[in-house]
Amino acid sequence: MSIFKKGHKSPYDVVKSLTAAINVLEVHPAGTKKVEKATEDVTKNLVAMKAIMCGTEQHEPQSELIAQLSQEIYKSDIIELVLRNLSHISFEGKKDFTQIFNNLMRRQIGTRMPTVEHFCTREKMLEILING
Repeated sequence: MSIFKKGHKSPYDVVKSLTAAINVLEVHPAGTKKVEKATEDVTKNLVAMKAIMCGTEQHEPQSELIAQLSQEIYKSDIIELVLRNLSHISFEGKKDFTQIFNNLMRRQIGTRMPTVEHFCTREKMLEILING
């Protein structure tokens, strides 16, 4: 039995789609159809990430999916990409990202805090966070 509900993207697919959409926002000028579509995709993927991290009204968050999503986030450095492009993300998308970020930062495995450890090895990300 699959842990993914029918019609729901895997953590890998969500991160991959979000990365692709943000890359479009970085490259293309504002106001084009590609940018409008990419903005929608960013918002949809952030909603999907939030659903995996926090659950929904119908479904509790699954620790296995949270772990998979976290690993994909660490591998892809999507947090840095989102932080660099916050100005291109809708207000609702920013709110969703904030919730995802908070959950990642508070995530604890035993006495380890893997997201904090990950950020400590990424000087550029710390710089972005400090500078705003």
